[in-house]
Amino acid sequence: MSRTPSFAAPAARAPARRRGERLAAGALALALLAQLGWLQRDALAAAPALRPLLASACDTLGCALPPWREPSAFVLLSRDVIAPPDRPGVLRVQASFRNDARWPQPWPALALRLTDVDGRTLGARRFLPEEYLPTSAPQATSHTALIAPGQAQQIAFDILEPGSGVVGFDFRFE
Repeated sequence: MSRTPSFAAPAARAPARRRGERLAAGALALALLAQLGWLQRDALAAAPALRPLLASACDTLGCALPPWREPSAFVLLSRDVIAPPDRPGVLRVQASFRNDARWPQPWPALALRLTDVDGRTLGARRFLPEEYLPTSAPQATSHTALIAPGQAQQIAFDILEPGSGVVGFDFRFE
């Protein structure tokens, strides 16, 4: 009668155990990828190659993607920074811009840089939509408001002059 010694029995079960361990490791790797995807969802949703795939996945799963954001699609139509003669130490920022994207997108942040005659920065600041849109506008208080394709907006707001010698300015959308 041929009997397998007791110390050899676990070796016969080793392939099944290894298969279970591989399945568990695979499940943990998938869970880690899902967590990383969730943490980076805004960046992934902004990737042009992934957006259609994520949109169809969200249609199936019942989730929503954040609005598509492309600051380069905003076109500056006019801009000006003037010193009102009746308000010393104040600069009036005026601009007009349009969303040239084919989709609605969130209102952009406006980066303004003021320079002297030598191009040195005298002051710089980033303005959020709620800071530059009129307070009577519904989009001024809503973080989910979108600017429609082709929609233009005129803005005007006052800032304190960062010092004498401001002769140049630069606008950028973020």
